Amino acid sequence: MKLWYDRKSKNPTYFVQIGIRNGKKTTTKNIARIGRYSDLLKITDDPLSYAKEQVAKYNEEAKHKKQVSLELNINFAEKLKASGSVVSSSQRLNIGYFFLQHLYHDLEVHSFFDSITAESKITFDPNLINRFLTCARILKPDSKLGTLQHLGNFYERPEFDYIHIMRTMDLMAEHYDEYINHLFDKSKHIIKRNTSVCFYDCTNYYFETETEDEDYVDEVTGEVTKGLRKYGPSKEHRPNPIVEMGLFMDSDGIPLSMCITSGSDNEQTTAIPLERKLTQMFKQKKFIYCADAGLGSLGIRIFNSMGGRAFIVTQSIKKLSGRLKKAVFNDYDYRLLSSDVPVTIEDMKAFDRFAPENRELYNDRAYKIINADSAFDLGLYEEKKLKNGKTIKVKSKATVKQNVIITFSRKMMEYQRYIRNRQIERAKKLLANLDPETYKKGPHDITRFIKRTSSTKSGEEVSDLYEINQNVIEEEEKYDGFYAVATNLEEDAKTIIEISSNRYKIEDCFRITKTNLSARPVYHQKPRRIVAHFMICYTALLLYRLLETKLNRYGTHFTIDQIMETLNNMEVANLEDMCYMSTYNNSQVCTSLNAIFALGLDKKYYQPKELNKKIKKISR
Repeated sequence: MKLWYDRKSKNPTYFVQIGIRNGKKTTTKNIARIGRYSDLLKITDDPLSYAKEQVAKYNEEAKHKKQVSLELNINFAEKLKASGSVVSSSQRLNIGYFFLQHLYHDLEVHSFFDSITAESKITFDPNLINRFLTCARILKPDSKLGTLQHLGNFYERPEFDYIHIMRTMDLMAEHYDEYINHLFDKSKHIIKRNTSVCFYDCTNYYFETETEDEDYVDEVTGEVTKGLRKYGPSKEHRPNPIVEMGLFMDSDGIPLSMCITSGSDNEQTTAIPLERKLTQMFKQKKFIYCADAGLGSLGIRIFNSMGGRAFIVTQSIKKLSGRLKKAVFNDYDYRLLSSDVPVTIEDMKAFDRFAPENRELYNDRAYKIINADSAFDLGLYEEKKLKNGKTIKVKSKATVKQNVIITFSRKMMEYQRYIRNRQIERAKKLLANLDPETYKKGPHDITRFIKRTSSTKSGEEVSDLYEINQNVIEEEEKYDGFYAVATNLEEDAKTIIEISSNRYKIEDCFRITKTNLSARPVYHQKPRRIVAHFMICYTALLLYRLLETKLNRYGTHFTIDQIMETLNNMEVANLEDMCYMSTYNNSQVCTSLNAIFALGLDKKYYQPKELNKKIKKISR
């Protein structure tokens, strides 16, 4: 604060004045009136020195109390300034992204971009662009153009052009592996990463186009470059071209690495190449590979039986050989998972589940370990390419040391039968008004319970009879409550089952990416832009998971919707360029975030220099 008065006046009035820098704009405000020169002569011989002493007192008081009193004059007749904008926009600014920015800063992404652009002469800041594309993907997911148009909602109000976004994405795609490795290396300094078990799964993302990418054949070498957007089995069952994403995560649900491949690729072919990159990132550190049955082929199991690694993969009981199926349904050698006490499946199915004394048993599971070193017994198949270019599936003949752990849950059995009974009721209703012309039997929908029997008499037309197929129902009921995993570990069954049960976290990663981060549909056409789009989504997922893990380890747990809503609502309003006023209230999420990151974003008012200082410390 400083003294201000009209130096040309013979009888000036002295004021305490404060200078306020708000972004690129500097404003001065008179916050206190000391007095007129003629009036001050009544109490002092030197009004100027007296006024300077008063300013010094204000500065000293503000230093100790850390507060400044401001006077705000409101003219209720004042109108908004004229604007050429077609649509009115909100002038509130988001500061909730400061928490995300703190984590982004700790990942030292700026050092990655500094290293890859050291020899170039680019005139834009790729780190700045990637930073706001990532934060916007979490807070307000939109297209790249949509994000560009709403950059003014962030406190910093960054400025860059659309072409710079595209060039940044090209730059990222060119250094894909380096970027993913950098994020993993730096994340270890933020959160202690638990990589003893690495979970893997695949999903796909659709595009708003009806044309798939053509393969490119080099005229000189004959080398084929496969198109990225291809038709394939879509998770959403959409008739659009897709790309496939393979994702590794650690035991806390934090992503480790990912790959983007053609939508028509077999997902099993993505696991080993990405896992090789993972072992390099881990510097050959041992880990356990955990995945579902679709990503547990013989080749994957053999690969994870080498180098000190191990595997835990879901095993389909229906695909087991006759010998192993017989062992599964042989009601012998089952034990309770909680206590290792012998039990029979017959007893598990027969007890009164509503009796209070059976509640623990109802929540318990029975298990049995079956040796299955022969891959043939597991019903595994490998793809073999013939000389004519066709691919066929053949039974695996190799042997890999492994056990199959069979579990039975009464609770799961009751749930599966409840779902099936509802489907059977729907099938019966369908039978009542079934149109033979439109009937089409499916392997997974309710029509699988409907049997068609054709009969005819001599000289007459064929007639069809539709009825519920009791044999199908009885065959499915055999497997109710049963679950199996295959592993080459020698650990106890309870430990292995607990590890496998954490696979749900990777499904959460996909749900967050698709739903909360709106990673789909994708509108980019060039392969490098498509890859860069998912690199941004991956960074956003990593930031959120790190934030979530910090909250969990602090002792608080919130849903993603609660966290995102809080961050989005943390906005401030500019009060005549003198200060910013919070337009949000305090909450449990806000309190926890401020306790963890110590950013002090739980105040009602902020001076511009205060917010500027906070963001400057974490702005790279």
